Amino acid sequence: MRNIVNISLPKQLVKVIKKEVKVEGYASVSEFIRYLIREWNANKLAEELKKDRLNFEAGKGKVLKSLKDLR
Repeated sequence: MRNIVNISLPKQLVKVIKKEVKVEGYASVSEFIRYLIREWNANKLAEELKKDRLNFEAGKGKVLKSLKDLR
């Protein structure tokens, strides 16, 4: 199920987005925006993993004794 979200953008930004949609071959502005959100989310997850890895390497990891410890 899809939800509709309306956003207001400056005219110049709309121009840039429409150009990218055309140049990169996206089917629509919505597809382009969905792509950007997915990329943002993937980058956010990657940063969290990097932070967790650094904490683990610094000895700040949690030792799990059972699956209940995941909570």
